[in-house]
Amino acid sequence: MTERTLRGKVAIAGIGETIYYKHGQSPDAEFKLALQAILAACEDAGIDPREVDGFASYGGDRSDAPRLAAALGVHELRFSNMHWGGGGGGVAAAVANAGAAVHSGMANCVIAFRSLAQGQFARYGRANSLASVSGDDAFLAPYGLMSPAQRFAMKITRFMTDHDIRHEALRAIAMASYHHAQTNPRAVMYGRPLTEAKYDASRWIIEPFHRLFDCCQENDGAGAVLVVPADRAKDLPHKPVYLLGAAQGGHHRSAAPVHNAPDYASAHFKTVARNMWEMAKLGPKDVDIVQAYENFTGGVLLSLVEHGFVDPSTANDVLSLDNLKFDTGKMPMNTSGGNLAECYMHGLEMVNENVRQLRGTASNQVADPQVAAVLGGPMVTPVSSLVLGTEATL
Repeated sequence: MTERTLRGKVAIAGIGETIYYKHGQSPDAEFKLALQAILAACEDAGIDPREVDGFASYGGDRSDAPRLAAALGVHELRFSNMHWGGGGGGVAAAVANAGAAVHSGMANCVIAFRSLAQGQFARYGRANSLASVSGDDAFLAPYGLMSPAQRFAMKITRFMTDHDIRHEALRAIAMASYHHAQTNPRAVMYGRPLTEAKYDASRWIIEPFHRLFDCCQENDGAGAVLVVPADRAKDLPHKPVYLLGAAQGGHHRSAAPVHNAPDYASAHFKTVARNMWEMAKLGPKDVDIVQAYENFTGGVLLSLVEHGFVDPSTANDVLSLDNLKFDTGKMPMNTSGGNLAECYMHGLEMVNENVRQLRGTASNQVADPQVAAVLGGPMVTPVSSLVLGTEATL
């Protein structure tokens, strides 16, 4: 039987992004931002935008494929895809779905993207006042449990308590992102360094989360990656970055309602991570760089554990600022600033950063990386992750 896999079959040939803005400060509409990022990815790849024949996105992106195709003058739209779920749980899935379309022959040149203009539309993830609620909210809202921060804090507190993980581990995750943002001119938090004293003095949002520093930003902007067959990528301007492994979904009853999942204190990656490593034929020890989606620093902790990068028993020691820095760390992480300090583009900016790292063009360049992982938005369902690599890894 022929092996079914995406490993080495497709490559990211182009990346693009807009200027990243604070919430409500983009001068352009969301759809225009999406077009800007897509055009930039096409230019980066040296491909005429009219050759694009597919689009994949996630998180309910409002910039729909037929409208994008018309605006770009696409010759033929062959593939359009939206991954279920909110936030960044689908960031890796969108790239993988684009790759699956290319490898299967359904399309030849597919854009995976995310666009947000939260000034034009409502804030993403905001706890809204509604006349009626249903599903989970019918059980949770009467008790004031409405925002993602409130819902996720309970799971993270349980995990940290069970494993005696100190708050300093979360602080190190935030510090690493802000540290890297200071040498990345694209980052919204560029020029706004974070010290331990500033972090510790900040007000609580909900324990264990401090103010801005444990919680993702709210931003406007867009990002895009262009996926093509592996053999075509070799003829394009940049060093190809290959998809080695990808997975999406959730483990048994991870979407059980009303905080009633049997594995409660989880980011929902346990089977997803296993499937991703199996496709990649690699493990966490083979990875040179990690981009871990931060909706909240506690979610990064759970995500790193479930992907095998960190053992809970040693988390207090492993999760230190020095160990996460791009130049001194054993596990360089969120090297452009991540969701906390570069931009909250629901993780798409993390895919772009890994492509830059593997090309050797990043602002905070890790020495000679070959394998890079993107861990998607934790604690929603479904979630997704991917592994990217250079030609030497094939």
